[in-house]
Amino acid sequence: MKLDLSPESWGRVILSTVAGTVGCVLVAVYVDSFNFMEMNQAERLRAILTDVLLPVVLAVPLLLFFTSKLRELAIAHKKLTVFASTDSLTQVMNRAAFSTLVDAYLTEVRAKERRIEGALLIIDADNFKSVNDRFGHDRGDEALVTIASSIKSAVRSPDLVGRLGGEEFGVFLPGADTDQAAIVAERIRKAVNDAEFAPAGAHALSVSVGCAVFDRKLPFSDLFRLADQQLYVAKREGRNRVAVLPIGDADALAAA
Repeated sequence: MKLDLSPESWGRVILSTVAGTVGCVLVAVYVDSFNFMEMNQAERLRAILTDVLLPVVLAVPLLLFFTSKLRELAIAHKKLTVFASTDSLTQVMNRAAFSTLVDAYLTEVRAKERRIEGALLIIDADNFKSVNDRFGHDRGDEALVTIASSIKSAVRSPDLVGRLGGEEFGVFLPGADTDQAAIVAERIRKAVNDAEFAPAGAHALSVSVGCAVFDRKLPFSDLFRLADQQLYVAKREGRNRVAVLPIGDADALAAA
């Protein structure tokens, strides 16, 4: 079992306390060692015991206190970071965090690899205004939470999910080819369509999905534009469907 030494863990607190205490003991023994030659065996033993016990008595509670406070600060910082990057309603990433992570993947994270591929999905709830008009904005919020939950249930653990604004969501599929992206997009569409949302009688939710697949580095803005174009294709063809722009077509459009 691997020991957790993250800044938020008790493992780091304990390790830092032990290491700091051992360091204090070693320093005390080293400094006092210059006097050992002038001591008899009993005095030397008492001096060593003092050099060990005094740092332990003083250092352990002090180091434990300070490292515990550092742990609390690390936990607070992590919570603030998560809060700043998470959409408060749907509990997926907000637009800024989503676009930043996708852009990092496109420009930095995979910069040393000879081949980069993946897909961006833009997902928009169909006729969402009618949900708000018919059931009210509170129920509309519930519908957005249901859609976000359905999306998360249909993607893999490495995939990124974000709310881009209003009733629009984004999903980034690192390493996905055209076939894989199409399968995930259809799985999302079906998951939303099958989700239970009946605040006042049956009302099936549906989404349209636009997908752009790539095999080279692109700015997020270009990839978003390509996926958004496919979203409008899906909307134009009747909604509640998926439109996928394959790798070759995405390269041609991006270069245009």
